[in-house]
Amino acid sequence: MSDEETKLEGPDLISGVPQSSIAEGAMLLGHARGEPVILVRRGDDVFAVGATCTHYGAPLVDGLVVGDTLRCPWHHACFDLRNGDAVRAPALDPIACWRVERQGDVVRVREKRPTTVRPPPAATNPPETIVIVGGGAAGNAAAEMLRQEGYAGRITMLSADASLPVDRPTLSKGFLAGTDDEDAVPLRTEAFYREHDIDVKLAARVVAIDTGNRDVQLADGSRHRFDALLLATGAEPVKLDFPGADLPHVHYLRTAADSRALVDSAMTARHAVVIGSSFIGLEVAASLRARHVGVHVVGRDAVLMERVLGAEAGAFIRQLHEQNGVTFHLGATAVRIDAHHVTLSDGVALEADLVVVGVGVKPALALAESAGLAVDRGVTVDEYLQTSVPGIFAAGDIARWPDRLSGERIRVEHWVVAERQGQTAARNMLGLKERFDAVPFFWTVQYDFGLGYVGHAERFDSAIIDGSLEQDDCTIAYANDGRKLALAIVKRDLEGLHVEVEFERRIGAEREGVVR
Repeated sequence: MSDEETKLEGPDLISGVPQSSIAEGAMLLGHARGEPVILVRRGDDVFAVGATCTHYGAPLVDGLVVGDTLRCPWHHACFDLRNGDAVRAPALDPIACWRVERQGDVVRVREKRPTTVRPPPAATNPPETIVIVGGGAAGNAAAEMLRQEGYAGRITMLSADASLPVDRPTLSKGFLAGTDDEDAVPLRTEAFYREHDIDVKLAARVVAIDTGNRDVQLADGSRHRFDALLLATGAEPVKLDFPGADLPHVHYLRTAADSRALVDSAMTARHAVVIGSSFIGLEVAASLRARHVGVHVVGRDAVLMERVLGAEAGAFIRQLHEQNGVTFHLGATAVRIDAHHVTLSDGVALEADLVVVGVGVKPALALAESAGLAVDRGVTVDEYLQTSVPGIFAAGDIARWPDRLSGERIRVEHWVVAERQGQTAARNMLGLKERFDAVPFFWTVQYDFGLGYVGHAERFDSAIIDGSLEQDDCTIAYANDGRKLALAIVKRDLEGLHVEVEFERRIGAEREGVVR
């Protein structure tokens, strides 16, 4: 740990501070016994919690207090002030808590509190056996939340992947760029799953769900019975089907194995072609440039990212990449790959000893369809993420749920959404009846440019920029028919949190029948 990371700021909270110096709902950064600590006042209560987010290390003092929770400014993780629990992804680990003692107007931080162990859930007749199909964001988050909620029954996670659940966002960002090492890839270790009695079976491909007998069948013929089932099969990369698409130097990026193979190839490659100009393609392009690989990006859209971020933001991101040496071929498609080139539809041949394909993903729906679950461009779920078959839930990239913010059924392929749906599904498998009303959030990092996005706008007719993209300081508000649906944030993290709360309040009001 560097000197900068260990530098302590603010008062020594062991010695105490006046309670009157902490405004209602505000935070005071200090330290106790060599650790950074935040004091938060809520009425007559003062809480003392760790000052660093357990996800990617963000300073929580720059976040937002909402009720009895503290939200992270970077990626909108949420922690319970009373016990430190990570109650909302992407953080999975709690922050520390300390006991607070008050004498008159002086509050002092005392000893650190032990991690709380929740009692078993209050639901009657909880399921004895829960099976999770899928070892991605939603499946892992669900398994962890079941244990966090005190569930003591059997949990079996069946993952078709050969690797333990991974932190997928780093695969196209830090790990591919070389700024994150191998230790940053797995979400948890084998020891973690043993300690929490989560039976993870890898390379375990489920081929059938028997909704009548309540069991699943694996490709090897074995069966696993369930009382409750979470379907979290995720999405699969769309594959190219033209000549040369299956050559050894052509890569897709979805799994840990994909990422390792791509990193190995990038170590010696000189010329890369990225087919696809989505976020994944652009993050790959930036990461390859960090390794000094020449990059050409091929995309169908005439204007980069216009349908997602608007023309002005798309033009800025294109310029950002061009300043870093990337060449774009927009309004173009690839039609052939050979050992040394990618040929485009206009006949241009791009030199390439490395090709990365990122033309989108499709939800893995075969299991749901064969089991007779209701499917409509995704697995149809209700507000509790339950499918058309009672006791079977769906979460993550496959789930299409009723979104109160837009008033439509939507399916979102974002990491944080998948984790939060896994957590909500876990609670609902225990009978806790929690609506999935979380506001979608995602982030991208390309070079030194970072952008967060709160909400979901499948369509928008206005994109209003406040501030300056060029100065790395702005928001972009997306609306349709005058209704704000999303906000992109560049270096205005607190505004992103406030808009998240604004959207949550709108959702709550509309659920109660009040139109805003």
